[in-house]
Amino acid sequence: MTEQDAHCQEFVADCRVRAATDLFTHTWDPVVLAALGEGRRRRHALRTAIGGISDKALTEALHRLLASGLIERHAHPEVPPRVEYALTALGRSLVEGPMAALGRWALEHGEELLEARERGVGEGAG
Repeated sequence: MTEQDAHCQEFVADCRVRAATDLFTHTWDPVVLAALGEGRRRRHALRTAIGGISDKALTEALHRLLASGLIERHAHPEVPPRVEYALTALGRSLVEGPMAALGRWALEHGEELLEARERGVGEGAG
């Protein structure tokens, strides 16, 4: 197998790189992770901290993140019921690693990115 063949294999549907990049395909997932990076939160507090997210979108994001092992759900046995969400060790490694690096890059290059998009919109694509 050549080096190019090995590189192409990295992007098949069940590969690790693809699984990792899929974490950013849903708009709200990184936002929810970032909000949980500040600590454990109840659903209402999470929704308030994020702002602009519908209840349905939050529910879907929480389900995806739970299924990916990035967050955990803590149900407290009390009346009324109290449920909190928190990052797992895996989730924290994503938030403090690649997401933090992306955030730094966005702060450094965000204006350039927005300006390039504006130029692209003005010029038309294709």
